[in-house]
Amino acid sequence: MKETKNTKVRAVEHVVRAQATSDGAGVQLLRTIGTPTLDHVDPFLLLDEFRSEDGADYVGGFPDHPHRGFETVTYMLAGRMRHRDHSGNEGVLRPGSVQWMTAGRGIVHSEMPEQEEGLMHGFQLWVNLPAELKLMEPRYQDIPPEEVPEVRAGQATVRIVAGTFAGVEGPVRGVVTKPTYLDVHLPRGARFEHELPADDAAFVYVYEGGLIAGEAVVPPNALGQLGPGERIDLEAGADARFLLISASPIGEPVARYGPFVMNTQAELAEAFADYQAGRLGVR
Repeated sequence: MKETKNTKVRAVEHVVRAQATSDGAGVQLLRTIGTPTLDHVDPFLLLDEFRSEDGADYVGGFPDHPHRGFETVTYMLAGRMRHRDHSGNEGVLRPGSVQWMTAGRGIVHSEMPEQEEGLMHGFQLWVNLPAELKLMEPRYQDIPPEEVPEVRAGQATVRIVAGTFAGVEGPVRGVVTKPTYLDVHLPRGARFEHELPADDAAFVYVYEGGLIAGEAVVPPNALGQLGPGERIDLEAGADARFLLISASPIGEPVARYGPFVMNTQAELAEAFADYQAGRLGVR
């Protein structure tokens, strides 16, 4: 990785430890964004990690539920999850695959495990949409594992879900917030540097090992919120696996409740009314 001496390094300004919670039909989760400690990091609204070898922690899955006004990103590391929606779209997420779903004006869908035992491990990220796109046509980017490029750079191994790393572009296209989403494996003592747009909101989420960023330490199952700057410079305090995620902030009011994210309380009330009347996602 090319080192750029004349750019400002982003410091870790806050370390947020994941909080244990449950969602769906009792699926056990670790949540960092979308908690009383860290409500959101514009444009990111929620970050969950699900990881268990005990089927009781995940077998209930996420039965039919609605979304409007934002995007959900599911990234699987282990296990299989079947997705279905009210329009008849269906697919299976398997290890290494990604689904970038734009709910737009509305989707009612389910996400159900295709296994009752064994390791289930992955992440779900919620990304806001600007007001002008909140009622856009829903769409999916279902990306199989073989289409997510993996790059070796120095001692780092990087899977590129979105954005560009070492001249290689990830498969996610056409997202208004221009995200970067990297899954990085960094051995103990190794360094990782990467440039990011100066205006991006950015964070790292460590799911194995630990990271050192200047004087800050980000332990496992914790998020390090990155301050302003043009590049990151991280060191693995132990063999580390982490997500590096950034995107352009939207800078608009956020009105959210449950599965809906709009700009005003009136728009939230309209979303609930549309769902109850069976109009969600219908022109």
